[in-house]
Amino acid sequence: MWTRRCRLLTLEVFLLTIIGLVMVASSSRIWAAYKFDDPWYYLWRQGIFALLGFVAMFVCSHISIRFLRRHARKLFWLSVVTLILVLIPGIGVLRNGSRSWFGVGSFMIQPSEFFKIAIILYVSDFLAKKYRIKHFFQDLFIPFLLLGIGFGLILLQPDFGSGVVMACSVVVILLAADAPISYFMRMAAAACMGLAALIFSAPYRMARITSFLDPWKDPLGSGFQIIQSLFAIAPGGVLGSGFDQSMQKHFYLPEPQTDFIFAIFAEEFGFIGCAGLMALFAAIIFQGVQIALSQQDSFLCYTAIGLTALFAIQVLINLGVVVGLLPVTGITLPFISYGGSSLIVMMSSMGLLMSIANDRDRIR
Repeated sequence: MWTRRCRLLTLEVFLLTIIGLVMVASSSRIWAAYKFDDPWYYLWRQGIFALLGFVAMFVCSHISIRFLRRHARKLFWLSVVTLILVLIPGIGVLRNGSRSWFGVGSFMIQPSEFFKIAIILYVSDFLAKKYRIKHFFQDLFIPFLLLGIGFGLILLQPDFGSGVVMACSVVVILLAADAPISYFMRMAAAACMGLAALIFSAPYRMARITSFLDPWKDPLGSGFQIIQSLFAIAPGGVLGSGFDQSMQKHFYLPEPQTDFIFAIFAEEFGFIGCAGLMALFAAIIFQGVQIALSQQDSFLCYTAIGLTALFAIQVLINLGVVVGLLPVTGITLPFISYGGSSLIVMMSSMGLLMSIANDRDRIR
């Protein structure tokens, strides 16, 4: 029997998915008609992914989380293998300069999305076996090593945004495990130096930083996307221009159905619509935190915290990018942006949260 939290979580996920389908239809219609001669090209594909996502959510909600715990190590290393395979030419598919996908034709699977859940399960299992974190090298070396392996492989694709989301989710789990703040201060200093080196080593990353600081310095190049995003948000006002009335989707904002879809949403539904959407995001985060706090088993608590953080961090980064508070990362808005792997994995993570809430243990 499903708990009240599970029913509320299901309703919230359903509402966000419907909003996502509506926005994919609205934002992509002009671009899809031009590129594929089919205005509903992205809609019907996202609809298929949504159906698969609901199936995945249902299955995950009925899988015992304790069963997954026993296989957490295998799932982690299997996902590492997929991250390695995707880098091999002829196996991984190159799109927009990144070798991040497996696929046939236009249907693609992004293994880094599945890796996020795998590392959350493995790190949660590792920390749950520790009574208390006392020594960095004895207690936290393995989690940081796993994090480094995953981040390095994802960066080779390159997919810096996904690596950051994954890393932040693991750090939230470590904080929930009451790891001393002094450890994180040292790691943060090392991470900042590493990030600076990564930014300066790749011209496109440096261009994103400079366009973030001053998008008008290169308004037709690296700053174009963020400028067009702000041009979409500004006219939205309180009530917006109305459904399907966006002007920026008429070839001004590139690929509006992906990571900048919130700009189109703000233009069409205004402040009121954005407030309602963010309320739904906040409701899911609240449910996730409540599920984590209600657990006596530390593994279940850490896993729920990690899955909730995965969702929350992705939402915060995407919204921060769209309104110009963060550099462009390519992170999608959960349940709203077009993208099959992201949608299925996010719905699967919601299913795992439901399994934790019910503490189902049918498979031993």
